[in-house]
Amino acid sequence: MAEVFLARRLEEFGVAAHVHSAGLLDDGRPAQGVKVLSAMGFDTSSHRSRRMTAEMVQGADLVLCMAREHLREAVLLSPTAWPKSFTLKEIVRRGEQAGARAGGQPFDEWVAKLHAGRARAGLLGSSDEDDIADPIGGSRSLYQTTAEEIQTLTDRLVELAWERT
Repeated sequence: MAEVFLARRLEEFGVAAHVHSAGLLDDGRPAQGVKVLSAMGFDTSSHRSRRMTAEMVQGADLVLCMAREHLREAVLLSPTAWPKSFTLKEIVRRGEQAGARAGGQPFDEWVAKLHAGRARAGLLGSSDEDDIADPIGGSRSLYQTTAEEIQTLTDRLVELAWERT
């Protein structure tokens, strides 16, 4: 869900970006929530899961995770990715506290500003403040709620981090 929402919003802003999703499940699983996303104008019927790898994490400019467990896995796969890896809720919260990226400010500089003061101990446990509830196996209304939350958060992130071109 985050992949399609973020990719669309970045496209609307005129930002050329490669947005890819990966997780902790096996490769090749069909997308969950296809009906909910279809009702929102997104066709994810051909999407298949990809398991997160060290190469994916290392090659990313920004690693966004839905929950701390995903963030922990990303940092375990590539310890040097810690400064550029956040849960979606965390980066939006930190971005709103620190302020939007200034015009002309390098993206990695803004991300480093958001990373300042973080402690690896924050990777432990789970947190309603940082984790988006996983709707897998839940009702359509649960998928709808999760989709709306992720869409709102990705919209807020794009508003904070990128300028319209």
